[in-house]
Amino acid sequence: MAGAYRTKKNRQQKRVEHDRLPDDMIWGLNSVTEALLHNPKGLREVLVQKGKAGARLQEVIDAARQHKVRVRFVEPDRLGVPRGCRHQGVVARQSEAECVSLAELVAYAATHSQRILILDSIQDPRNLGSILRSALAAGFEAVILTRERSAPLSGTVAKTSAGAISRLTICQIVNLADTLKELKESGFWIYGTVVEPEAVSMYASDFSGKIGLVIGSEGKGIRPLVKKQCDHLITIPMAADFDSLNVSVAAALVMFEVLRQQQ
Repeated sequence: MAGAYRTKKNRQQKRVEHDRLPDDMIWGLNSVTEALLHNPKGLREVLVQKGKAGARLQEVIDAARQHKVRVRFVEPDRLGVPRGCRHQGVVARQSEAECVSLAELVAYAATHSQRILILDSIQDPRNLGSILRSALAAGFEAVILTRERSAPLSGTVAKTSAGAISRLTICQIVNLADTLKELKESGFWIYGTVVEPEAVSMYASDFSGKIGLVIGSEGKGIRPLVKKQCDHLITIPMAADFDSLNVSVAAALVMFEVLRQQQ
């Protein structure tokens, strides 16, 4: 029992330390490499642990120098991450996330996938990162986030997204209801995901044309004023009376159904 207690306590301690990671950091070879490849202007500097070596780490260093991102070699305790963080010897500090205007995002979506992911107040950074990772895989390269009541585009989000955040076109807005009106004027059909028996199954929905897919927050879902602006309310049919799918899982299921139909 004592051993089990220590194991549980250790897991809790690691979770606490992870939560204390600065929000402007990206860590790990994959995440830092993706950021350097797709958004080097979004990085202030790259910190490399002294004594670490390897081909992939050298690629990170070379890429940083090529894009004129400052590289510093520091002792392990100067990386700025807590003990136990799997940083693989490299940490990058982000500049404030670069976002585009709504007009730029609409123009991008209209000429690319014609799919926009719209996130209404996603507050957990890990959920946000997971959703962004799925969005890139499902071809939702344009993403709208609410500026308030949402998790910031932090190092935790970037890490959880496995670098996908650097490859998406992102816009942050203040009034989501008004934004949906503008999208509809631009020819997008707005689909809101809900957990309601009267909503249409996503498998019976027609996702042809230009799509705006709204995903609501953890717990409360889509806000009422936002829901009123949706052209269609859809739901994920389940075999059991069980409506507690994680928001990132639910978002992935719907996005890939849209992709399946449009392909």
